[in-house]
Amino acid sequence: MGKFDGVMIVSDFDDTFFPESHVLPEANRQAVAYFQAEGGIFTIATGRARTTFRRYVALANPNAPVILANGAQLYDFSREVLVEERTVPETIAADLLELVKLVPEVGLEAYHGEDIYIWNPNEWTWFHLERAKCTAQEREIADMPQPWGKAILHQKNSILKEAQRLFLDRWGDRYEAIFSNFHMLELTGKGTTKGGMVLTLSQRLGVRRENLYCVGDNQNDLPMLEVSAVPYAPGDCAQEVKDSGAHLLPPSEEGAIAGLVEELDKRY
Repeated sequence: MGKFDGVMIVSDFDDTFFPESHVLPEANRQAVAYFQAEGGIFTIATGRARTTFRRYVALANPNAPVILANGAQLYDFSREVLVEERTVPETIAADLLELVKLVPEVGLEAYHGEDIYIWNPNEWTWFHLERAKCTAQEREIADMPQPWGKAILHQKNSILKEAQRLFLDRWGDRYEAIFSNFHMLELTGKGTTKGGMVLTLSQRLGVRRENLYCVGDNQNDLPMLEVSAVPYAPGDCAQEVKDSGAHLLPPSEEGAIAGLVEELDKRY
């Protein structure tokens, strides 16, 4: 029996657990190892898809299934099993064809299984693919195979905010549209969020809400921070996350997860 039996940490990956420098703070690695050795459950909830997260599984070292694509998938990398999947409604292609008539500047990235398809790629599309170290196929939107786990729109923030408003005004009953950073607006099916899948995972593992702790830095993390016993965020998180009342930890580069484990060490 360890002091963290029945306690679970769910961390965002990019710019929370894994900083922008792409150098994992040693303090995070040690903190996760200690937390797990004391019976804790540690996993990741990321906007990344299976293809783009797989290379980082050993680095993150989760001991529970990972939440992918902003809550669209729950995947157990230790057994290579897709535990649960929630796909985008297949109306997405037709709806996006209408949207891009109004906001033609956006680039599109769509995820179908292990494959990534792009349309009208721009500098932010290429930057994202390079950072994720993955490849994609260019296709017309109507020719991209369905179903999609998620889609991403790329452009400068002001254009994406307008795209978000138009998209939700017209089809908010079908989809979620939430920012993962300034240049990426992520689209999933209605009710498909990190928070929803965190609750699914905690129920599967028998973790009580008072022992569930989530940490993240951006808008797409807010749904899981809302279900956390105490919401946490790295000190360099987005202003919207700060405004939500999240408890601030050290910045991502300085070991936010180590800071969280230190706090839990005092709590339990």
